[in-house]
Amino acid sequence: MDLTLSEDQKAFRAVAREFLDKEVLPYRAEWDRAEAVDTAIIPKLGEIGFFGLTIPSEYGGIGGDYITYCLGMEELGRADSAVRGIVSVSMGLVGKALLSHGSEEQKQQWLPQIATGSKLGCFALTEPDAGSDPSNLVTAAVRDGGDYLLSGQKVFITNATWADLCIVFARTGGPGPKGVSAFLVPTSAPGFETREIKGKLGLRGQATAEIYLTNVRVPASARLGDEGEGFAVAMQSLDKGRVSVGAGCVGIIQGCLEAVVSYSTQRHQFGRPLASFQLIQDMIVDISVDADAARLLVWRAADLIERGEPFGVEASKAKYFASEAAVRASNLAIQAFGGYGYIDEYPVQKYMRDARVMTLYEGTSQIQKLLIGRAETGVSAFR
Repeated sequence: MDLTLSEDQKAFRAVAREFLDKEVLPYRAEWDRAEAVDTAIIPKLGEIGFFGLTIPSEYGGIGGDYITYCLGMEELGRADSAVRGIVSVSMGLVGKALLSHGSEEQKQQWLPQIATGSKLGCFALTEPDAGSDPSNLVTAAVRDGGDYLLSGQKVFITNATWADLCIVFARTGGPGPKGVSAFLVPTSAPGFETREIKGKLGLRGQATAEIYLTNVRVPASARLGDEGEGFAVAMQSLDKGRVSVGAGCVGIIQGCLEAVVSYSTQRHQFGRPLASFQLIQDMIVDISVDADAARLLVWRAADLIERGEPFGVEASKAKYFASEAAVRASNLAIQAFGGYGYIDEYPVQKYMRDARVMTLYEGTSQIQKLLIGRAETGVSAFR
């Protein structure tokens, strides 16, 4: 899989893996049990450059192409998907939305801090009654002179309790997608409250929360784009976010592959290594092929982004296949480990728990199928 990579891309991947092997892998089980990643890792991730990938140097980033970005997300997914989510949301959703839709003043105010990890962002789109159908969100932004007053509730928001900046999607007009606008809201604003969600199946170390907005006042200059453009901002951000999720899923699959190969070559049953049994090799082969297929789908979408060509359908295909393949790979990995795969001394049970949510967020597998089906047939099944 290295044939298409440049020396710079290989070098970044090597640096990323070495760093994560030292700074994340030894602690991921502890963070998972505690349901909290040690936030001391965040500035360290910034120093390596994770938060600055694809962000131009003029805004504090390290630049780089989308394949390099995907390599970074893959290594983060292999190490700990909870940590990947911190980076992917703050830099991938919030940072890229700012880069694509922010005014120059907004970019200068927020991007240098987002790109270095000195400040975190969160992306508040999902509501209790508006998940797969965000065009019908009800959080309201009411004009009050030169300001807006935001009121409503958001749920399942990654980074919300740690973030300094929140992109809030709220209704400024009539029903449907054209009535939605986006706002840059400091989380320190009066009326902005969060409540962390505990007891998650996976991504336990990641801060996930509900947000409550009660007459949160922001100036009109905090609007991201024009009124009514919020839904387009959200969908464009999620298209790129799906590539990031897909890359993280490739990391889960790769992690499962490496874990099973290592375990099966060292553990013996019936007087020989597990790896010598045909059915164990069958599992390894399935995981290996899925890893390559998912990686190439992700890279195809990343290459289209890099060349400035349409990539939405390819992003959906990459996210759909990679997330479902991650679930398959982690299931096979547990089977290969036997009873040891069921305890948290080994990583494969965590890979399974983390993989399961990948089929849900940033568009469920069913939503991806509808998007792909619409592209193939020209007929929408959404209505």
